[in-house]
Amino acid sequence: MTRTVLVLNGPNLNLLGTRQPDIYGADTLADVEARLKSLAGDLGLEIDFRQSNHEGELVTWIQEGRGRVAGAILNPAAYSHTSVAIMDALQACDYPVIEVHISNIHRREPFRHHSHVSAVAVGVICGLGVQGYELALQALDRIIGRT
Repeated sequence: MTRTVLVLNGPNLNLLGTRQPDIYGADTLADVEARLKSLAGDLGLEIDFRQSNHEGELVTWIQEGRGRVAGAILNPAAYSHTSVAIMDALQACDYPVIEVHISNIHRREPFRHHSHVSAVAVGVICGLGVQGYELALQALDRIIGRT
């Protein structure tokens, strides 16, 4: 069995560290990737880390994970609240997905309180900053088990 975890990041996360640091913190997406790869090594996992501002590209990557990855961490960003296409792709995948949000979406604007992704994710982590990615990876390690 593969021990690869797909980590997908949605729109505007390429600006992490410079965009609204009062909400999202000072860490960059490269910082998050480096920490996840280090933790993955400790857990015996591989990381496939990607970011896109394009909904269709995220859908394609989710589909390409079928039969290839053991699980995924997804920060869909603004697509959480709008993308039925991402939700449908996740429903069709054969691996567990944990949804991550850096900020607590439930303490923000009302339109952010609903996530289509949450309906199909095995778990959701929000409001814990970029540490949420690491917590999600540890949880996925337990979910997929050791080989």
